[in-house]
Amino acid sequence: MSRILVVEDNANLAYGLMTSLELEGHQVVLAEDGAAGLQAARDQRPDLLILDLMLPGMDGYRVLKALREEGETLPVLILTARGEEADKVLGFRLGADDYVTKPFGLLELLARVGALLRRTGGRGEAAAPPEVERFGEVEVHPGSRLVRRRGEEVPLTPKEFDLLWALLRRRGGVAARLELLAEVWGHRAAVMTRTVDMHVAQLRRKLEEDPAQPRHIVTVWKAGYRLAP
Repeated sequence: MSRILVVEDNANLAYGLMTSLELEGHQVVLAEDGAAGLQAARDQRPDLLILDLMLPGMDGYRVLKALREEGETLPVLILTARGEEADKVLGFRLGADDYVTKPFGLLELLARVGALLRRTGGRGEAAAPPEVERFGEVEVHPGSRLVRRRGEEVPLTPKEFDLLWALLRRRGGVAARLELLAEVWGHRAAVMTRTVDMHVAQLRRKLEEDPAQPRHIVTVWKAGYRLAP
């Protein structure tokens, strides 16, 4: 098991990241500002740091600079809404190992986390995703992002697949709408929870025998959605 420190001042996004990383088998530590993040990096000895740049008080650049000046070599993944080339170049010059711009795709972020841990030899790695997951008459191939029902390929949009995978990874656990927004859409303010409902309706139309009475993609009243076998 790898220990990952997430320094992010958006509480909803931080919670969504923590949930997703824990589902992948990681231990997660959260910090909500730069000073707390710097201290946590010193005290917790994480295997990987996910660092927002726009933090209250001490920004991510200063956190990264301080860690590298102290001789800390842990891998750092910068997560930020600042996507200008100059910002990326500065981050890399200060010692960042990778860079993801908000809003981001959750599967891409998890893949980058796994790649960084493998490359840098962290204390532990999350298990590789299975080659095939199944529920009912549906097969999901996470590596190729391919979905089949009764042996026939079902075309899904990228967001539909990410939403399906977010539900599938919970092994029957309930996913709240706000959690799904954070994981699939990067919790953009412009995206409302109604978007989740519309994408769930599309998944039901494509994957359920009777979309009006779904057996697998189930609504949990006042809680969210879960995927039943």
